[in-house]
Amino acid sequence: MKRSADLAPALAASARAIASVTDGGSLDDALERGPGREAVTDLCFETLRRYGRVQALERVLSHRGRAAPRIRALLWCALAAIDRGRYAPHTLVDQAVRACALLDLAHARGYVNGALRAYLRERDALERQIADDDVARFQHPQWWIDRLRRDHPVRWAGILEAGNSHPPMCLRVNRRRISREDYGAQLDEAGLRAHAVGEHGLLMERPVPVSRLPGFGDGLVSVQDAGAQRCAGLLGLAPGQRVLDACAAPGGKAAHILESADVELTALDVDAARAALIGAGLARLGLGADVRVADCTALSSWWDGRPFERVLADVPCSSSGVVRRHPDMKWLRRPGDVAEFAARQRAILGALWQVLAPGGKLLYVTCSVFRDENEAVLEAFGARCPDARRVDLPGGAMPQLLPCAEHDGFFFGLLTKAA
Repeated sequence: MKRSADLAPALAASARAIASVTDGGSLDDALERGPGREAVTDLCFETLRRYGRVQALERVLSHRGRAAPRIRALLWCALAAIDRGRYAPHTLVDQAVRACALLDLAHARGYVNGALRAYLRERDALERQIADDDVARFQHPQWWIDRLRRDHPVRWAGILEAGNSHPPMCLRVNRRRISREDYGAQLDEAGLRAHAVGEHGLLMERPVPVSRLPGFGDGLVSVQDAGAQRCAGLLGLAPGQRVLDACAAPGGKAAHILESADVELTALDVDAARAALIGAGLARLGLGADVRVADCTALSSWWDGRPFERVLADVPCSSSGVVRRHPDMKWLRRPGDVAEFAARQRAILGALWQVLAPGGKLLYVTCSVFRDENEAVLEAFGARCPDARRVDLPGGAMPQLLPCAEHDGFFFGLLTKAA
């Protein structure tokens, strides 16, 4: 159990960030730069993973109505830290009280002290009060829980549990430069443990900074989820093909395509800053592609009229299958967002179908576990496009990959165009 006299600044910074998320901002934008950012990020992630629970606890602990937003956020952070058990409870209470002054809310010290001490005294009774609260129990918004119950009536609870877990770290070995076996030996020499997953992956026993990965800067390896690594293999790549990665940033799938076959790759992204990440990643790996900043649905702005034999459509989505990597996402999303994403996905499919060569294949991919973004989109597309045929995934792979200890949640749908 940790002792810390420096926890108050981290609690204050975390409270400011969490209050910003509550107000609709992203966690990445809210996190303050500078010393201590790692500790603040860790505390924010833990708070957002327990967000439904700590909000419910704060409500029953508040006898005088709602406190100021930053004080509520401070209580959420402190309650999450108590749950985690890394600090002695009395230390957390003391440091949370000190954090009030750092938030320019010194008048709230007595309130924060009383609420946290009441939680420590009455924990069992408080737990009983929130026991029937689905949001507190499953740590997801009610609409999200209801949607998963509908879409996955057998496995919904496991999906929610995975969404609250810590994500795995998986590596993709650049087979153009080193074999998986030889790179695994380098990990062993560096005191790092991993085991093989998929064709080119190594699942780390524990996440580490990329600076600790042997040869990362030299392009021997990349960090990419094991589920995402399935895309290149499902495309059926062959030398000489013209291939389009239509929503390519940050570039992991594009790089894997180029590592897998000598193809002519065009990689698009609508965001210039994110598109720059594609080029930087490919340069590190010693690969090259035609990288463009473009909206893939605006064909006249980027397409030269030459069809592509393979198209990867890794479309924007709710990210419900990767929410454990972005725990603010589930609280920022709204029920209507899913329908908006589905409309965008249908538009992207319709545009990209025009650039696909007869006899070619398009792989539709989301990192979502919601049916309305997955099967429903492909069903609607197939109904209005008579030349589109859904085909089985190679190797008998299942279309819907649910998040687990080994990989995130993804959906894959393979379409072929009538010749």
